Amino acid sequence: MNSSITATSSNVETAQQALDRLHRDFTARNPKSFAQHEQACEVFPGGNTRTALHYPPFPLTMARGEGSRLWDLDGHEYINLLGEYTAGLYGHSHPVVGAAIRAALDDGISFGSINSVEAQFGRAVVDRFPSIEQVRFTNSGTEANLMAIGLARAFTKKNRILAFRGGYHGAVLTTGVPSSPLNAPFDIVYGRFNDIEATREVIEANADELAVIITEPMLGSGGCVAGDPEFLQLLRDKADETGAVLIFDEVMTSRLSPGGLQGKLGILPDLTTLGKYLGGGSSFGGFGGREEIMSLFDARKDGALMHAGTFNNNVITMVAGYTGLTQVFTPEVCIDLNARGDELRARLNKLCQSAGVDLQFTGVGSLMNAHVTTQPIQTIEDVMTGDMVVRDVLFHHLLQEGIYAARRGFVALTLVVTDEDLDAYVGAVQSFIERYEPILKA
Repeated sequence: MNSSITATSSNVETAQQALDRLHRDFTARNPKSFAQHEQACEVFPGGNTRTALHYPPFPLTMARGEGSRLWDLDGHEYINLLGEYTAGLYGHSHPVVGAAIRAALDDGISFGSINSVEAQFGRAVVDRFPSIEQVRFTNSGTEANLMAIGLARAFTKKNRILAFRGGYHGAVLTTGVPSSPLNAPFDIVYGRFNDIEATREVIEANADELAVIITEPMLGSGGCVAGDPEFLQLLRDKADETGAVLIFDEVMTSRLSPGGLQGKLGILPDLTTLGKYLGGGSSFGGFGGREEIMSLFDARKDGALMHAGTFNNNVITMVAGYTGLTQVFTPEVCIDLNARGDELRARLNKLCQSAGVDLQFTGVGSLMNAHVTTQPIQTIEDVMTGDMVVRDVLFHHLLQEGIYAARRGFVALTLVVTDEDLDAYVGAVQSFIERYEPILKA
């Protein structure tokens, strides 16, 4: 859809005119956040230390959070549907996780030794995810992916990596178009996500050198594009055929069924990377898989690989992660949350289809993304056909309606979001369609 469509009447805005007006309104409503942004620009390039949180004209500064709600410096209240980009699964102040953290603080932190909780947490992770026979912890999903790739290269004694356009495996492993100059200097060839024949060809052309095939089973940052089961099965089959290690990056998607998206699909990788919510709200990453591969880290053996990390087993993350996974986000709760997400996405798509507008919501379970296009979404190229100006209009409209989501249209449901919260989101999308219908129809 073309955002530069000329209005048919002089009193109807174009998408850009609407966005300019919303930016002016936003600035007028948020003087304290603007002042905070100006101060932050003195010490941070662009005023932030996390690029994803920036959006024009400036980002809101949140002052506090409770349950499913956030309040900014200017006192506005929001329903938080961003869910900290999947990491905030438990909300802002879950009582069970909070109590466990406070108890851990009372017993002290920073031991510089093994602690009593890490093996319990490790057991919970191994029991939960079907491909993981052994696991190791890191401090972020980025670190987990770097370690998993390094391990796979050491195991196969090869170097080449197959990744897919639109994937995100951390700040130094992005596979957008073009690739980031900050990427780690791996020998990477790129495939087209969900394109079976093109992927078969690239694997066969690189079979002798291929150490790693890495993908998200659903593109997360790339727009909640679900992997076709036939495509993912091809990766499994070709990894077996070539001896490459298949890595599923489930940093985001491990919450989509009790056993992750791999469990839901019944397609198991050799290694799985984890992160986000599994830290219970604290910094966390992890990677695990076949014992044959993971045993290269067994420090009891001569020549074992080194895996250091001061905070790999920090007490706060171990306690918060173990408590959350075993006492709060049980398999039954996981199934219920994702069923609610599927129902919400169906309601939203029915609303868009009934209105006949260029808007749709993709995803699986509790994760979803808005796209300002009616074209089927199978690849990152399909995602890029969406109208990004209208997407920004949606983002600012939602803020006016008291809904906090990602600028790119991403939503991650939390355990504390209520049915009334979800109804409010549907209502906000409906009011967006009614208000901006002229720019939502090609």
